[in-house]
Amino acid sequence: MILMLNSSPRKTGVTTTLLKIIADEARAAGAEVEWVDVNGLSIRPCIGCLKCRPDKKCILPKDDGHRVGELLERCAGLVVGTPTYWGNMPGPLKILFERNVPVLEYYELYTWRFPQPRHKGKPAAIVTASLSPFPFNLLPSQGTGALRAVKVPLKAAGFNIRATINVPMTRDTAQIGISSSACARAVRAS
Repeated sequence: MILMLNSSPRKTGVTTTLLKIIADEARAAGAEVEWVDVNGLSIRPCIGCLKCRPDKKCILPKDDGHRVGELLERCAGLVVGTPTYWGNMPGPLKILFERNVPVLEYYELYTWRFPQPRHKGKPAAIVTASLSPFPFNLLPSQGTGALRAVKVPLKAAGFNIRATINVPMTRDTAQIGISSSACARAVRAS
């Protein structure tokens, strides 16, 4: 199953449109796709209690953070879509990643051991869109920063990031200008 995490609050925005294209391509290739709208989730933020370490579930009352964690554990590939907010990912996506640290990596507290990734080698792709025109979307404070921010938890988890798509300002989603080959690369990445 390919897990699609859409962190855009805009149902017809560029990020969502790109993810829908990739999801359609994946389904056409015979893949099962699970779609999650991150902004619609009910997730309490991590409280930093560390009771999930080294190998336990989050102790907070069961919510959508647990449900998405189970999807992360089962997925064969991951595609994350994020709009660019101040060169970063939106808060709800960051909260989702923070709540799922024990799903993403294994770590024993107060030891000199390095965290161990739980998704080593699983393919992943990241899609971002910003209001910055090309070439400014490539700046670290814009789309490139959002890609970097999402790469941090994915790399810690061991995901093999095979594709990134950084789309500059687009007034009309019908004019996204993404080639089908770029979509196909992102789908094959998952």
